[in-house]
Amino acid sequence: MTREINSLVIHCSATPSGQPLERGVRGTPGYVHCAQIIDGWHAARGFARQPAAVRAFNTGLPHIGYHYIIDLNGRCINGRGLDEVGAHVAGYNAGSIGICLIGGAEREAQYTLSQWLTLAEQVAFLRAKYNLTTVDICGHRDLSPDLNKDGRVTAQEWLKTCPGFDVAAWLLGGMAAPEKHVWRVL
Repeated sequence: MTREINSLVIHCSATPSGQPLERGVRGTPGYVHCAQIIDGWHAARGFARQPAAVRAFNTGLPHIGYHYIIDLNGRCINGRGLDEVGAHVAGYNAGSIGICLIGGAEREAQYTLSQWLTLAEQVAFLRAKYNLTTVDICGHRDLSPDLNKDGRVTAQEWLKTCPGFDVAAWLLGGMAAPEKHVWRVL
């Protein structure tokens, strides 16, 4: 199955910036990576992938709503297959791909340089693959309803602040990490 992709939506995990979302030590028994934890959250919310899709791709994540998850170290983890409709933003899932950055609970989120680099690589790849323009790429908050019907979704109208940065400005800035949104270990 091939579906038409018309947008990319960038999300955050709504956990504190710079804080790992994993349990245990990588490479040891009992280790649970960030995508597995998000899969558990999505299971609790009633998300479920189609059984055939789970059998065909990523059998260990039967509930995940995102297509990609970017961990603090910049590792990009596959969630749903690209031909599979996501479960990441109500009303916009059919033609979109969801990318989730770990962290970002704050209104002005911060991400590691590794996350910013991986996000830029993923967006550039998907933008070229699906022939998307800048207006086809947004943050979750940008899909909030335009309550005053002025043609713009402003901060007062956001249902969520996710992903905690202005995606349009980031794209216009050449996808360089915005300094105020870079997590630095203190």
